[in-house]
Amino acid sequence: MQAPITRRFSLTFGSAIAAVLLVLSPGFTFAQNPEEWLTLGGDFAHTRYSPADEITAENFKDLEVAWEWDGASFHAVSGRSTPSMIDGKLFTVAGNKRYVIAIDPKTGDTLWTYKEPDTPRGAYSMRADYGKGVAFGRIDGKLVIYIVSPGFFLTALDGDTGVPLEGFGKPVPIDGFPQTGVVDLMADLGHPYDPYEGIPLETGYITSSSPPIVVNGTIIVGNSAEQGYHQSRIENVPGDILAYDARTGAFKWKFNVIPKPGEYGHETWENDAWEWTGDVSSWAPMSADPENNIVYIPTNSATIDYYGGFRPGDNLYGAALIALDTRTGERVWHFQMVKHEVWNFDNPTAPVLLDLNMPGRGRVPAVAQITKQAWVYAFDRLTGEPLWPIVDRPVPASIVPGEVLSPTQPHVTKPAAYDMQGITIDDLADFTPEIRRQAIEAMADYQMGPLFNPPIHAGNDTGKFAAMNCPGGSGGSNITAPAVADPVSGILYVSSHKACFALRLIPGEEADLLYPNTTGATLSQWANAGPGATARPPRHPAGIPIWKPPYSRITAIDMNTGEHLWMIPTGETPDRIKNNPALAGVDLGNTGTGALVPMVTTANMLVYSDQRSDGTPMLYAIDKQSGEIMSEIEAPARSSYGMSSWVHDGHQYIMLQTGSKLTAMALPGAKPAAGAAH
Repeated sequence: MQAPITRRFSLTFGSAIAAVLLVLSPGFTFAQNPEEWLTLGGDFAHTRYSPADEITAENFKDLEVAWEWDGASFHAVSGRSTPSMIDGKLFTVAGNKRYVIAIDPKTGDTLWTYKEPDTPRGAYSMRADYGKGVAFGRIDGKLVIYIVSPGFFLTALDGDTGVPLEGFGKPVPIDGFPQTGVVDLMADLGHPYDPYEGIPLETGYITSSSPPIVVNGTIIVGNSAEQGYHQSRIENVPGDILAYDARTGAFKWKFNVIPKPGEYGHETWENDAWEWTGDVSSWAPMSADPENNIVYIPTNSATIDYYGGFRPGDNLYGAALIALDTRTGERVWHFQMVKHEVWNFDNPTAPVLLDLNMPGRGRVPAVAQITKQAWVYAFDRLTGEPLWPIVDRPVPASIVPGEVLSPTQPHVTKPAAYDMQGITIDDLADFTPEIRRQAIEAMADYQMGPLFNPPIHAGNDTGKFAAMNCPGGSGGSNITAPAVADPVSGILYVSSHKACFALRLIPGEEADLLYPNTTGATLSQWANAGPGATARPPRHPAGIPIWKPPYSRITAIDMNTGEHLWMIPTGETPDRIKNNPALAGVDLGNTGTGALVPMVTTANMLVYSDQRSDGTPMLYAIDKQSGEIMSEIEAPARSSYGMSSWVHDGHQYIMLQTGSKLTAMALPGAKPAAGAAH
């Protein structure tokens, strides 16, 4: 048996020589061609940066809608998919059936579509409309688009025609599926399943919420499970990472996210929970360093959210960042952000890769993971060594029967937290003495505490109704607003908001009545008391947030030094707060809207979208060094999740994800002339 793990990060022999490889290998290649937006994050590093420079502070107000693509006919809703711009075409996914679509970037016309045949295993997916984007590769110079469907099939499509790739995968024994171009991913997970129905719900469920990533001829596939806060039973399947040959679809390797006997970290799963529990999926997108053949995988928590008494131990690789060798699937290094995670503090976005110039250290290849905890966890991306100390510190124990939490959790010392962590009376709204009194009174039935304030259960001896979890499962930072970066300067820009959950556990048999068709067979001793228990904290009687502003912000962090450069509230104070009678005569300043905001960086500016006080959607051009607003315009609709920028036919576009639509903004000269051929 291996010795107990006492550090959150660990290196294999391969990573021990990574520093030598750094000297021998060329610098990491970030997106430098303004005519490309290769992944949903722009590049393999997920910087969401474009070197395009046609749009400036001076002409920003001249931006107009060049075209809109409406995905309503594909039943698109969430607007979570950021299109890739490759070889003069846009590629995206849309709707619950995750149609794959190619779009003309000049006109917004649909060029081709592909739809996977319907299956019950695809229809059940709770992540169906969350595809987020596509992956790409090249076979003999030909563009291939790869997607993973809600039913957990990997499909390779000809980038020119949308036809399934000849010679890829194996025939799927389901009527209507093409004879080539598809891999049934469930076949390589190792669980009994029916090709049409999928894995029995008593065993677990697996689906997809992000695209794969293709690195040097290897397709790495992540996955997703049922939301942990909708679970009341303890069984599930692990979200193991799978890899395939990009040309043939042949299976290459699997990485066990819940270590089996003899594997590193197995001893962190006590009570034999490794045999029957699951999740630890990579529902957030992955990043990669192709030049060093490393893929970076952010993971979520183990089954179930808010209670883990049946899975004692640290539960590696839950709530971790894992660096894997793309050629073999071997672990290069890992870091576990949260041990025995019960706060819904899973990693919500793709890690961002940067080449930094750190004082006294010179060039450092880095990876930065933003989190719901409002910390940036930063590492040397080749060795896994933290760029600044991450220190284990004591945290409160649980009072829930059967629950044994880790006595310590890793705390980031630098960069400083970029939003609220934990909550005390001093964090409550205090615009006036009456506002403060009402806030304290509204919080009286809730257990306030630090960042790792544990959930509490119904009937507990404190008499409190629920424990305040700040930030809660919706952030800090979250999936709807990925961080962006400027790889030239090494500055990271993080969207965050103040958002708390009120965590209350009830007996598993009661919770089970709230979640029809849940995965697993054995009831947990305790489980989430339902959406109403975690959706919102107590409301202030004045109809304002119960905590102090700013309610939402963008923070610029110089990752070379770890110092915050600036912070700005996003958008404007909403009218419902600005005109609130209880706040008459109070100088509120700009509170921010409270929304997480989509962003993109370009050579000239940081661009983000939010709202004015009256709800008018806006687009803002921000000075990257100072945070000052250089220009602003009214946007056609509210944007969410992501934003991109690229050049086509000599003109720069900014792509907004506006619900079921994609809205392309550009300067007037980009529009095709009426009746012109294209």
